[in-house]
Amino acid sequence: MNTERSLKAAEIIDHTRMLLTSGGYKSFSYADLAERVQIRKASIHHHFPNKADLVQAVVSDYRQQARAGMSATSQHFAGDALGEINGYVNYWATCIKENNSPFCICVMLAVELPLLPQEVAKEVNGHFADLTEWLTDVFTRGEKSGVFILNESAATEASSFMAIVHGAMIAARAFDNPDLFLQIVQPAINKLRKTALALAKREAV
Repeated sequence: MNTERSLKAAEIIDHTRMLLTSGGYKSFSYADLAERVQIRKASIHHHFPNKADLVQAVVSDYRQQARAGMSATSQHFAGDALGEINGYVNYWATCIKENNSPFCICVMLAVELPLLPQEVAKEVNGHFADLTEWLTDVFTRGEKSGVFILNESAATEASSFMAIVHGAMIAARAFDNPDLFLQIVQPAINKLRKTALALAKREAV
């Protein structure tokens, strides 16, 4: 969302994102937020008339940042599909280890999806569509270049890999073990990579 916001509105959004990361949509009220930001509830309503408006703005911003991150990752690795996947995974590994943004808010909100306001649910669904589209493109290019061997369609592999990454986030949080994230995700990358390497060796014989 490209709307210009006041510094206070931006602060409200930042604190809301932290609350969503910790506990999801139902975990906080405007009273909780007012205490954190140190303003009156009426002031929050001035910026965001209701909670659905606020969370929609937060998730919309999150989607925009995520899309920018995907694009930057692809540009940085310039067609190196393995580098793109490792870049994506290492981003989350660092966030989890440093505890600065240790959980995808859309994963947290997806658990509550049937109960979310429609406008919020639409943004959450949109994030997963954005990520699946990007991963599908990366896997497609990786298969064409021989970096990966896919057992299923690129779209199916993308959905599967996304589920592994998000499941690893949950495991790292559940066991309070940041290292567990890479311990779960890395074998999924290695499997695709080893299959491609094995095929290349057979073809070279």
